[in-house]
Order: sequence, then C-alpha cells, then structure tokens
Amino acid sequence: MFVSRSVFGVIFLASLLLFPVNAIRLFTEKVTSSGRDETERESDLFMKFAEAPEYHNGPECPVLAEESLLCDPSVVHIAMTIDPEYLRGSTAAIHSVVKHSSCPENVFFHLIASDSSFVNANDLTQIVKSAFPSLSFKVYVFQENLVRNLISSSIRQALDSPLNYARSYLADIFEACVERVIYLDSDTIVVDDTQKLWRITLTGSRTIGAPEYCHANFAKYFTGEFWSDPELSRVFEGKRPCYFNTGVMVMDLARWREGDYTRKIERWMRIQKEKRIYKLGSLPPFLLVFGGDVEAIDHRWNQHGLGGDNLVNSCRSLHPGPVSLLHWSGRGKPWVRLDAGRPCPVDFLWAPYDLHK
Repeated sequence: MFVSRSVFGVIFLASLLLFPVNAIRLFTEKVTSSGRDETERESDLFMKFAEAPEYHNGPECPVLAEESLLCDPSVVHIAMTIDPEYLRGSTAAIHSVVKHSSCPENVFFHLIASDSSFVNANDLTQIVKSAFPSLSFKVYVFQENLVRNLISSSIRQALDSPLNYARSYLADIFEACVERVIYLDSDTIVVDDTQKLWRITLTGSRTIGAPEYCHANFAKYFTGEFWSDPELSRVFEGKRPCYFNTGVMVMDLARWREGDYTRKIERWMRIQKEKRIYKLGSLPPFLLVFGGDVEAIDHRWNQHGLGGDNLVNSCRSLHPGPVSLLHWSGRGKPWVRLDAGRPCPVDFLWAPYDLHK
C-alpha cells in the first residue's frame, strides 16, 4: 500500500470520527508505611478506549481452531511490549495490523508486560479485550530482574527501561511451540498486510530479518574504545555489517534458541558494564551479535525516525517510495504531539488508528 502526503487531509478527517467508548480505569499498587501493599484507585489516571470495528477473514483464509492458534505456525504471530506509558501506541498498532490484514482472525498477538508495572497483566488483558473483543492474544509477564543489572545508562532515559530489552528474551518468554514472530515496537502502525512480511524467507542460518541501511555510518554506534580494541572489534571481521532498526524484525525463535542468542547479547551487555563500548540502549548488542548476518527486508517495512532523533522531537517527512509500516522511533510520539496541539504532518497518518478518546 502506498501512503502519500496527498492523503493527509482525508486521513485527518477520518481521525475525527467518533466511536462508542468503553472506560477502563487503571489501578496502582501503593506500598504503605507498614510495608503492606494495597490497591489504590487513581482518580486521575484512566484511559478510555473505543471498541475497534470487527474485522473478519475473507473467503480465501483457512479456518483454524481458536484454541490452537497459539502454537499454529500458519498463523501470523506478532510480538509487542505493552505498558501504561505506551498503551495508546500499542492499541493503535494492533488496530492497524488487524485492519489491513487479509486474514485478521488468523493473527495472534503475544504482548509482553513488565512485572514491575503498576498496572498488572490482568488489568492490561481486560483493557485489550475491551478494545478488541475478538482478538486472539496473550499477555506475558517479563521479569525485569533478568536484565536490570545488565543495563548501562544511555543517551536517553526512555531507552534504559528494562522492558525495552524484552525483545532479547522472546525465545525464553514464549512457549517452545512459538517458533517465529514478527516483533513490532509500540510506536508503529502497519498500512499493509502483515502476511507479506510473515512470508519472508530467512535464508541459510539467518535468525532475524529487518530493513538494513548500509549507507549509515555504522562506526558511530560504537565508541573509540571499542574500535581500538582488536579483541572486541574483530566480531565484525569478514562481515559487512549494516545498521538495522530493532523496532521491526522477523525472528526465527527456533534458530534463536539453538544459537543461544540471548546469552550472547547478555555477554556484550556485561562487557559494556566494564567498558563503555556504545552509547545507545538495546540496539548495539543486536548489532554486535547479528550485524552482517541479517536478512535484508524492503525498506517499506520500516519508515523509521518519524519521531525525530533521540535528543530532539522534530518533524520528519516520509522517505521516498512505497510505505508498508510507519515507525515513530525517536523522541517524539504522535499521541503526545497530537494532544499537545503541536502535531507533525505524519502524525495525522497515525490518528485514524487511535482508539483513545
């Protein structure tokens, strides 16, 4: 599907349509002075989500048993994190996937929540169900203590959230029968059929596929200390590593488990704790482990950088060419800019998928 600037006006008008609203109130866990936990209703923290339209399979779609979707390899498996701060983005992303899917009933969402969130997995499950009553999904709980002590501070605090590192643990979090997933960041929307992305072949022994950007200065993602250390920098010896964004990946979890890639990523994070070899968050360990061995996917599947860079919330235009997925990576998020009355033109492409009212 092509998205051009000429459709901004139409999409903006569509975003103004009203939907029936279901109100979901969130709860926080408060620790009293006695050390006992008690649930306190937050009167000023609640979100209202409209119920998304029902999307049904076309006649060409196979009929699958609902109880077997979790482990069915013919189903499109989507993995995303879900948390209160990005909940609005997550619901918009889900909405976009099912809206444009040729077989929306044959998509299963694996949603990963933090064990330290003040909104527990049961509450998040109810919120998602209220917006998508017929959606096939499961909320998993990520144990943040697995990674918390491995995280080094980066150039932006949001990048240091342990939940950002959950993508490195999908093979451990999900059932062993889940052998392949499409991982999406919560600040994305899909404007094409994810079946096309799902059918991409990971050739040879490649474990992940993603759009690569070989014109980018790969060296800048690592410090001088890294490049001056021959023991460390030889990881790229004989390879042609290119930058790729980890917000959109096709992942073969069976190969991931065989290669024990979670432990390899953790090894680089431990080295980072001893030596400052990079400045960004969860991206550089992926570059170190997979750089030069990524299945290149068409750039249309990750029009990233729409939120500006990691330091400045700036407006950016779409890249030339067709678009299948838009990604507001960077500091600026479309729901924040829209609410503040200072949207960028591309934010009006996100607005029609927003279920928050």
